[in-house]
Amino acid sequence: MQIGFSNRLALVTGAAQGIGRAIAKGLMGSGARVHLLDIDEVGVADAARELGAAYHPLDLASRVAVGQVVDEIERSAGPIEILVNSAGGVRGQVGRPIQEIDESDWYAIFQANVDSAFWLAQAVGPRMTTRERGRIVFIASGAGLRPSKTGIQAYTAAKHALVGLTKQLSWEFAPRGVTVNAVAPGFVLSNPSTRRQWESYGPEGQARLVESIHARRLGTPEDIAASVLFLASDAAGWISGQVLSVDGGGS
Repeated sequence: MQIGFSNRLALVTGAAQGIGRAIAKGLMGSGARVHLLDIDEVGVADAARELGAAYHPLDLASRVAVGQVVDEIERSAGPIEILVNSAGGVRGQVGRPIQEIDESDWYAIFQANVDSAFWLAQAVGPRMTTRERGRIVFIASGAGLRPSKTGIQAYTAAKHALVGLTKQLSWEFAPRGVTVNAVAPGFVLSNPSTRRQWESYGPEGQARLVESIHARRLGTPEDIAASVLFLASDAAGWISGQVLSVDGGGS
């Protein structure tokens, strides 16, 4: 089976580094035109230069800003046929006792992981359903299916919410030709936050983690990108509302 996206326009968020950047590269390598979004202005500009893609630096927590950028992209480049939301993460937080968490800690993670996905789906989804064609893929996490190894309460709650949003949007969009799915990565060394988490385990903890994975290795951004390309392809036209664990058998 060959996967191709000849001249289709894909919008990839969280594209400045790691998983999002690998997804953008994979889509472009399969023929798509790709537009990158990320809150990291320097990082997304660097990714765009490397890939030869268009980009916007953008805080996806702003509903108004997301709507404006989607309008601009569709006016200048045509209809968005693929939306991959890889934005999210822990926003520099680490696991702490629940009594130490304040409102700003909680809301920052929900804005990054849930609000961003909802505003993007709100801006892009109805356009796709009007055209009766589209693919939406969210990057969730194993933390959306079970407790999080990060120990961050807001992170696992937000990723569980993203899984629920995936299923709800599939119910709403799939009858009109737009599939909505999520990929739940296992442990992937993809950015500074995951590297800090990995280092915090120490040699013994790292060995235990690898032993818990059937494939006996950590994942790579390219592993996740491969699964996203499949879900975004024509071959996945009857797959919707699903959460695909890509974790080497760790779940």
